[in-house]
Amino acid sequence: MTVLSFLDVHVAPDALDRAPAVIHDTLVATRAREGCLGVDVTVDVDDETHFVLVEKWQTIAADDAYRAWRATPEGASLLGPILAGAPTLTRTEVHDEI
Repeated sequence: MTVLSFLDVHVAPDALDRAPAVIHDTLVATRAREGCLGVDVTVDVDDETHFVLVEKWQTIAADDAYRAWRATPEGASLLGPILAGAPTLTRTEVHDEI
């Protein structure tokens, strides 16, 4: 079943000018992972420091494998230093039959 993962992040105001490049570079690796069907980057219309990354995965197993890889030194991203706090992850399954 297709999975949508929403990564809710707040960029530190003093890092806002670097955020698009850091997010882009991070997502190059994300989009290349097996099972990734795409990633959209959204920005809150009322708060330019609030980003929601919408990832689409073929399966929960593909998303799990990606999260495990990101937790390794090889998969570590450069997002941490530009964030104002810890990101929030919400994962949902797509139910086309509803």
